[in-house]
Amino acid sequence: MVGVGLFDSLRRRGKGGSKGGGKPGTLRKSTPDDTRHLDEWAAQRTGVEAYVEPRTTVTETTVVLIAHDGEWTRRRIGSLEAAQQFGKKRSIPVYEVSKVGYPKRMREYTERQKRRPS
Repeated sequence: MVGVGLFDSLRRRGKGGSKGGGKPGTLRKSTPDDTRHLDEWAAQRTGVEAYVEPRTTVTETTVVLIAHDGEWTRRRIGSLEAAQQFGKKRSIPVYEVSKVGYPKRMREYTERQKRRPS
């Protein structure tokens, strides 16, 4: 008979066990896939603006791209400076959420999506 401890299945996961492949409890850094997603998303929409969200205890710095109609996407980015460089390279204005908040069109878009039939 082999005993199985309560947390044995968690220990077996090892390095690949947490989302993003890092150690559990560590923040995932921005990757080239994040930047590629942001590039592709912005290229397919008009009136895109970037809103930088500061790092928290659970998430690295993120940027929310918001299109003219309020559609949005969020990905990790290295820092406020990286977001500013991303915006400058693509002629996208960059704002700090902690200073200006989110635009009304983003909230309205999210509400419209909630009301859509599935």
